[in-house]
This record gives sequence, structure tokens and C-alpha cells, in this order.
Amino acid sequence: MGEKHQPGPIDPKSPSSADPHPPISKPVIGGDLPQAHGVRRLARGVLRRLRTPLPGAQPRIRFEMPPLAEDESAHILEPGEHGFGEPGPRVSARNPVYMGFMGAVGVGIALALYYVVAHTTQLLLWILAALFIALGLDPVVRWLESHRIPRALGIIATIFALLAILGAFFGTLIPTMVEQITQLVNNVPTWIQDFLKSDFYRSIDEQFGIKNRVTEELQKFGQDSTAITNIFGGVLGFGTTVANSLFGVLIVVVLSLYFLAAMPTMKLWAYRLAPRSRRRRVQALSEEITRSVGNYVIGQVCVAALNATFAFVVMSILTVPFAALLAFMVGFLAFIPLVGGVVAGTIISLVALTSGWQTAVILAIAYFAYLQFEAYFVSPRIMQRAVAVPGPVAVISVIAGGTLLGVLGALIAIPTAASVMLLIREVFITRQDQH
Repeated sequence: MGEKHQPGPIDPKSPSSADPHPPISKPVIGGDLPQAHGVRRLARGVLRRLRTPLPGAQPRIRFEMPPLAEDESAHILEPGEHGFGEPGPRVSARNPVYMGFMGAVGVGIALALYYVVAHTTQLLLWILAALFIALGLDPVVRWLESHRIPRALGIIATIFALLAILGAFFGTLIPTMVEQITQLVNNVPTWIQDFLKSDFYRSIDEQFGIKNRVTEELQKFGQDSTAITNIFGGVLGFGTTVANSLFGVLIVVVLSLYFLAAMPTMKLWAYRLAPRSRRRRVQALSEEITRSVGNYVIGQVCVAALNATFAFVVMSILTVPFAALLAFMVGFLAFIPLVGGVVAGTIISLVALTSGWQTAVILAIAYFAYLQFEAYFVSPRIMQRAVAVPGPVAVISVIAGGTLLGVLGALIAIPTAASVMLLIREVFITRQDQH
């Protein structure tokens, strides 16, 4: 009759074969690890792609020096290894064609150098000032290098420390200077009126007629159109001078940073220009010269700072007007050896006369006594590692440097004289003693 239905085999993958009570699965910790690994693989791929050079890109060619021949680990170039080969024999110096050609080339080079120097004097002065500043900061950087600080970080730390000191100094000085300059400008009309009302002015006016003569000159000046034009031309020239000075300061600062960063490389290149047999001696003399110049700059900065501080303290006690402005001027003039302190003392003594002759005398005695103390006790202890120049040589070098290069020449005169004396002692006198 009816067939009985027999159930077939149960497929384990079919839904009907599922357990009506499946076991509860436990949550897996770190279930997003595959996604995190994928992000890391993507980041590594991007970095690898960035490090891969672009198709067709070539590394920049650097001009490098040949290896040192005396270095045992240096590789000696084989003929034709880099396509240059070995240098050939030199042409005989007795060849008349060679002598005439080299003589003409020497004259041409001398004329070209004279033309370049004559037309780039300002640039050469900027380079000299930047090199002088770099040599002054180099001892600080080398001291940091001796304490296991990389040179780049040492340069950055030195520059930031210098900027912080200058910022704190000028931040304190500028408001006082502005206030005192404003006070000076406001007091000028009062001083003029007091002078015009004085008996001295009345006596010379009665004898020479100064008032009438000044009035006539002012009327002529107002009626002269060229005089007004000259005034505007003078203002324009002053603005141009200020702009050129600011540009020069910027150039000197930038060149100082470059020279300070490249100082070891510059020295290495300079030493390689010397013959191999004399290279060690040239290096020793050059290191001594650069060390003395750097120590001299740092020592002169310390001496100028002490000088300005003493002058400011004494002027503040004596209530001399414009003490901060005068102290800044004293510090600037103290950089000029020998004559800077005398000029500064004369100027502040003359300004102190406005407070009375007693104040001026006390200030002059105190300041010039400090100059003697500085010359015999302060400077020798600060400059003992810098330079040692006899007095007559120092005076002559400062006068000659100031005549040739102005203030910059006076600043670098003493270290230059010390360097020349070192070379004369170690080269010329040593050679003369051998004959």
C-alpha cells in the first residue's frame, strides 16, 4: 500500500545537521591582528618606495679630494682606474718657451687679482669679518665636541646661546636706551635756550654778531632751492647707507654660520695644498694660529663686558645721565685695543660734566684706575692662552690696521701681529739658525 519513507544519510555540512545546542565560542583576544599586520606591511611598502630612487635619477656628484698617500689604508689609484691616469713628467723650467709663457701668465694673473680685489673690497671685508667671528666661536664648538656632542648640535647650541645672550642684553638695554634718547631729544631745546641766555653767549654775540649772521645764513638757506635738494639727497644717501649696512650684517652672519660649520673641511683642504713633507708642520702652525685667534676673540668679549659693566655701575652710582647708553658705547669701544678704553673714558667724563665737575672728576679717576687694573690683572689672566704681543708691536699693528681697514682692521690687528710673529719665529728664524 503506501511506501515507508526512510531517511537518507545526513550531510554534516547541511543546516539541518547543525547541533540545536551549539557550543558557545569564546572571544579571541587580538582578533584584529591581521588588519594591523596589513597596515604595517603597507607602511613598510610606502617607506621602501620612498627610499627607492626615481627612474633615471642620478646621485649628485661631489668634488672630493684624492686619498692621502701616507695613509696605509688609502687606496692607491692604478693607471686608468678612474680614467685620469698618472701625472706625467713636469716640463723643464729652463725651457725658454715655458719660462716666457709662465711669465706672461703670472703677469696676467697678477693684473686679474688686482682688478678683482679693487672691485670687491667690500665683499672681502665681509668675508674677513665672518671668518674672524667663526674663528672666535670655533673654540666653544670644539669644547662641546670634546664632551661628546656632535659638531652640528654644538653649532646649534652655540648659536642659540649667543642669540639668547644678545636677546637678553638688548631686551634689557633697548627700553632704557629709548627712554634716555627721548629724554636727550626733549632736553636739547632747553639746553639751547639756556645757552642763548647765558652771559658767555651774550658777550661773544656783542663782539662778533653771531645772532645776525646766523639769521642771514638761515634766510639764504631757505631761499636756495639747491640746498633743499641737497637735504633730500642726503636723506636718501643716509637711507641707502643704512640698507647697505643691514645687508652687510646679514651677509656676515650667514657666512659666519657657513664657515663655522665647514671649518674642519676648510682646514683639511688648506693643509692638502702644502707639500707632503711639510704638511704636519703647516698643520701645527695653522692650528696654533686659529686657536690663538679664537681665544683672543673670546677673551676680548669678556674684557669688554667687564669694562662696560664697571662703567655702568659707577655711572649709576654717580647718577650720570644716559648711563645705559654710555655703557653700551664703552663696551663697543673696548673691543678696540689700547685706544678704545681711553676714548671711552674721555667721552663719559665729558658727559658727566653735565652733572658737575666733581662728578666728572670722580668718574674719570675711577674709570682710568680700572683701566690700569684691567691692563695688569684682568687682561693677562684672560688673555694668557690667546696672544702675547710686545707693546710697541701692538701699538703699531693697531694703528696700521685701523688706517687700512678701519674698525675691523683695529680689531684683527693684534691676532694678526701675533700670527706673523709666530711664523717669523718658527719659520724664518729657525731657517736662519740652520745656516
